[in-house]
Amino acid sequence: MAEEMPKSIYNFTVKDIQGNDVSLNNYTGKVLLIVNVASKCGLTHSNYKELNVLYEKYKNQGQEPGSNEEIKEVVCTMFKAEFPVFDKVEVNGKNAAPLYKFLKSQKGGLFGDGIKWNFTKFLVNKDGKVVERYAPTTSPLKIEV
Repeated sequence: MAEEMPKSIYNFTVKDIQGNDVSLNNYTGKVLLIVNVASKCGLTHSNYKELNVLYEKYKNQGQEPGSNEEIKEVVCTMFKAEFPVFDKVEVNGKNAAPLYKFLKSQKGGLFGDGIKWNFTKFLVNKDGKVVERYAPTTSPLKIEV
């Protein structure tokens, strides 16, 4: 019997950067921007800077935007990120994290479902449905509705 596909992201539990389980059900009713981030990439500086701008703008409205230690160092120390940062996971292939399998199944890319590069972004509405997928080069500030 085939495994039933979750109806929304709220059915997933993921690990945060500290290794703690976080139920995405905690974000029910909030618009989310889920981003496949990197700490050493040509797009790192501009994306984190703009993600911080979005977070500062929307944090009071419920917006939540290498190794885990390296990610923490870059994101939390260098870029002073206050938004939640989650565990490093595989996003493609047979070992892809279930959440990313779900995201890709809901919104495929221009050249198939696979994530081609860091900073691919998925916009999730208040109902937990993936409504859009953005290319790595899309500025987070251009995603505002």
